[in-house]
Amino acid sequence: MPEHPVVGEVDRDKPIEVSVYLRPSRSLDWVDEDAGRTISREELAGAYGASDEDVALVRSFAGDYGLDVMDVDRGRRVVKLRGTVDAMARAFGAQELGLFEHPSAGAYRGRRGPLTIPSELDGVITGVFGIDERPQARTHLRPQDPAATATSYSPLQVAAAYDFPTGVTGAGETVGILELGGGYSQSDLDTYFAGLGLTAPSVVAVDVDGGTNSPGTDPDTDAEVMLDLEVAGAVAPGASFVVYFAPNTDQGFIDAVSTAVNDTTHKPSVLSISWGGPEDSWTQQARTQMEQAFTDGAAVGLTVTVAAGDNGSTDGVSDGKQHVDFPASAPHALGCGGTSLRISDGQVASEVVWNDLPTNGAGGGGISIEFPVPTYQSGLQMPPNADTGNAGRGVPDVAGNADPQTGYAILVDGNRESVGGTSAVAPLWAGLTALINQSLGSPVGYFQPRLYAGSVPGSFGDITQGNNGAYSAAPGWDPCTGLGTPRGGALVAALRVGSGTD
Repeated sequence: MPEHPVVGEVDRDKPIEVSVYLRPSRSLDWVDEDAGRTISREELAGAYGASDEDVALVRSFAGDYGLDVMDVDRGRRVVKLRGTVDAMARAFGAQELGLFEHPSAGAYRGRRGPLTIPSELDGVITGVFGIDERPQARTHLRPQDPAATATSYSPLQVAAAYDFPTGVTGAGETVGILELGGGYSQSDLDTYFAGLGLTAPSVVAVDVDGGTNSPGTDPDTDAEVMLDLEVAGAVAPGASFVVYFAPNTDQGFIDAVSTAVNDTTHKPSVLSISWGGPEDSWTQQARTQMEQAFTDGAAVGLTVTVAAGDNGSTDGVSDGKQHVDFPASAPHALGCGGTSLRISDGQVASEVVWNDLPTNGAGGGGISIEFPVPTYQSGLQMPPNADTGNAGRGVPDVAGNADPQTGYAILVDGNRESVGGTSAVAPLWAGLTALINQSLGSPVGYFQPRLYAGSVPGSFGDITQGNNGAYSAAPGWDPCTGLGTPRGGALVAALRVGSGTD
């Protein structure tokens, strides 16, 4: 990042491990051509995993540069290489390596300029991650401002106001949650859910690239983890939960997503992500690789819900331009925007776009400059990008209560707090998706095409008031709240009609 100054030299003799991603052995274009079709994770690995020939080429390349092959996962299409920083820099042409200063995370190893590969690996290698370790993402969580007029709701109150399906608990479903720091404690979960009259759900932690469940190390990231688990767990208390912990780098983020997508042990049907950053703060290879992982997820029937950001249409960037948040802007992600919800007598009394700027945040959204308009949005009347005037992927797809001043009551590190942010909307939609899956008897997976097709009126509460900066709410889809907030019963009915189930 240009605003991060160089503060020192890297240790070029330090051993590091790099994730090298390879192309699929067959095309996954059918994911968009036949959105209702899914395959098993085992079929994904067997039919679309890395070929023996491609792996052999990478092994030979690694040997030429004195790099060790530590692991080959053909299903995930990733080869782990280990070697010194200097050897990795020579192998991949990394230039201007140095220690750079992050404004909040301290010094990190980084680089300027592109990475390169030999011509014989052109098209074989799709991404190389781990040479730089810049903190990549931030949480999309906002504490309630104690000085402002505020209220808070339990996730059960929000779910009831949105008419979430009753008679189902998410039983038989597994919800994955991705975290780049922090942790949860079982005692907090037991206490919180007991207060809701529920039994705490089953939660398993999966370590990725050295990430671990580490409660007590950072109250902010702990709050993220607990918000995700408490919102999704309250909505779908019968589901099982698996939390993928990884370092906050592009390597850790992408490796965690690909691990969840290919997890044949826990087999999540939903993955909730409450982390992200402005899409142009990611490298092109990182955006491409993440979107490929989401496409793989779509192939196996995985729904990926992603927070759209908490800083309005600029996404917190101070360059005077508008930015959408990634990975919410990935076409195979379900981008989740934010509203300010008022509940009266258990019903939605009012709901507008969440915008408490300049101090207390606003829902992210806008028009992507990196991804074109996906097919499922091609029939919309979307505004152009406010800066470029060009068309692009519209963000978000859906929305939910995110205003911290009408936020969620949670328990973190033994303390009761009220928080908001689109970090709450991603797990809210993840829990709802688990209920929908149980109601329909099968995962809805990549269901954006079905959501936009919409065969039952009233599936969404259309938000028509407010703005997030450069974009304003309007009837139908808009770049503030997408299609709107869920009306669970009607949404299940619409999806049931679309799937042909009784």
